[in-house]
Amino acid sequence: MSVSRQKKVYLPTATRKNQYITIGFPLTDEYLNAYSDLETCYDEFSKLVYQLAEKQELYNVHVVTTDKLPMVRFHNEAYCLNSEEQIRFFYNPAHHEANSLHSVAGFRARKLRIVFLATGHDLRSNSAEFHSHVQKFIAELKPLLPVKDVPIKVRDHQHISYDFFAKAKGLKETYGYKLRAVDSRYHRRHCELPENVSTLNYVTINIPVERRIKKQLLANDTTDFSSVYQNLCDKFIKATASKQLKRVAVVANGKLPLVRNSKYEQLTSTNEFQMIGFDPHSESPEPICHWDANKLVDAFRFVIVAGKSDETDEGYGRFMNQVEEAIRLFTNELDIDKEHADVILRFHQHISYKA
Repeated sequence: MSVSRQKKVYLPTATRKNQYITIGFPLTDEYLNAYSDLETCYDEFSKLVYQLAEKQELYNVHVVTTDKLPMVRFHNEAYCLNSEEQIRFFYNPAHHEANSLHSVAGFRARKLRIVFLATGHDLRSNSAEFHSHVQKFIAELKPLLPVKDVPIKVRDHQHISYDFFAKAKGLKETYGYKLRAVDSRYHRRHCELPENVSTLNYVTINIPVERRIKKQLLANDTTDFSSVYQNLCDKFIKATASKQLKRVAVVANGKLPLVRNSKYEQLTSTNEFQMIGFDPHSESPEPICHWDANKLVDAFRFVIVAGKSDETDEGYGRFMNQVEEAIRLFTNELDIDKEHADVILRFHQHISYKA
């Protein structure tokens, strides 16, 4: 492989792209006292948000006052699903616009949160412009709030997702991605970020536990799955280590991995989320494995986090090539129906800072 080709990763042309930005600040007693009641606070705040968003050409905006964590996925139909801890937005950026308030009568949120979903085409090319519009929105919003100098936290989430076995399903066409770092992309496009920005880049892999895998891995009377999960972890760690990928995690307990920078955040898992913490600057972290020996999960979930040494001036193309090679080695050990099973790889890029 040529040097220039190594700097890119070639992904299916059907690869999907998402970007969303959340901003939030605490709902304090001082803030709430500016309104007659909780519902009025939510209603007036959301009306102000929609008005300012329209000025900044932000056309898919949600105010969330339920303290649930926003999750965003691509879908050709637009809808929103709630669980106890999550609010999931499904939409097609090319077609869907919305202004919605998500609240529960009588529930006082710890934080007022706004979710901006990117719209239009070429999301990665236009990501810096989208972020700039949100920055201008914040600048207009802050002086209009009843409490001055509220501590606003900005989180910019971008990810691309694709089926690792797309070629086995006949999808042969690919496109080369350099996968530049977010702050580098923004700087080139004159979207300036504060000096103290936390960044995190990582891959998640979901492998559905279908009939063929069950037949391969399980005895008929298995009730303790410890050995199954230990074997799975050993194979995954071996495959990733062979490609110099050191920051890895395996989750087989039914929870969704939530990856955070452990240098800046305290990690507490919940009923729905398995917190995974890595410091990108740490060179020799221990692999992380979480499983529930008493049940067989519907999907094996894996995480590979990029370190500072994985970032190059060209981007994360080389890192993603290493990831693909490792996943190919690992999945060759499993009996996967590649023509029918969707093994989804998702490359995440996050930045966060205080506005």
